[in-house]
Amino acid sequence: MKLCIFGAGAIGGLLGAKLAAKGDVDVTFIARGPHLAAMQADGVKLVSEGQEIVVRPRCVASAAEAGPQDYVVVTLKAHSLPGAAQQMQPLLGAETAIVSAVNGIPWWYFYKLPGEYEDRRVASVDPGGQVWEKLHPSRAIGAIVYPAAEVIAPGVIEHTYGDRFSLGEPDGSRSPRIAALSEALIAAGFKAPVRPRIRDEIWVKLWGNLAFNPLSALTTQTLDVITGEPELRAICRTMMVEAQAIGERLGVRFGIDVDRRIAGGAEVGAHRTSMLQDLEKGRPMEIDALLGVVVEFAEMLDLPAPTCRTVLGLVRARARAAGCY
Repeated sequence: MKLCIFGAGAIGGLLGAKLAAKGDVDVTFIARGPHLAAMQADGVKLVSEGQEIVVRPRCVASAAEAGPQDYVVVTLKAHSLPGAAQQMQPLLGAETAIVSAVNGIPWWYFYKLPGEYEDRRVASVDPGGQVWEKLHPSRAIGAIVYPAAEVIAPGVIEHTYGDRFSLGEPDGSRSPRIAALSEALIAAGFKAPVRPRIRDEIWVKLWGNLAFNPLSALTTQTLDVITGEPELRAICRTMMVEAQAIGERLGVRFGIDVDRRIAGGAEVGAHRTSMLQDLEKGRPMEIDALLGVVVEFAEMLDLPAPTCRTVLGLVRARARAAGCY
């Protein structure tokens, strides 16, 4: 099995390092800058559960150097994918699967989804449908990322918690390609269940992120404050109730209720969300994949989502002022 990590940062580095350590998968990392240079010189160091491992997968700067793969794991921020789709072409053979480990609603969301919206493009995450054309959804395998990891120095990844990557085909099948990927991840020490309804799990993760992330960027508060301070918690809850109505109209089944989902966020503690971290570092923020898409779906379904719309306008303005949008 040839597997490439495209955008080998924290999560991609964690996944690739453990697969490389197991030795059954031919792993290639595509990265750039000092991180790439350090991995090429000294290997990839993973610090996890009090242990350190160093592996030496192939580390390159471009897809052309990597060549065709069986699986391409994409761990980019959602807004980077349209620009990267053309760069990824040398990785794609006739049967190459693209493992979409990206936050929020993916570009392939409506592919093989029965009903009136089947094969609809998602403008918020795929403007002009370019990702759909260049990375056709027939290649896509959905992946929900639960671990937390950080690049603490070039070539060094610290894994702090979580070991599950839920997987799912857009049509809900247990295909040979997804079964083989699941088995490889399990052999490397991860939990990798194959879900017949992967969109349900996409929404449960999105459900918190669509509220927690924008509010953290607007208030500069950590997750414990956002979920614990009554006024902020109430805004989160209202946004999530609006989003639940949208998801359910699209056939999503929410396996937990809104208050339990908020409680799950509270358990993470004084965590600075990814959107807040991006704002503080002057990086583009994942606004559209986490909240813009929810408002897009509300408009598509002619459903009200007034709080989501208001917060979206505010966080976009905050991001523009900071040069992050």
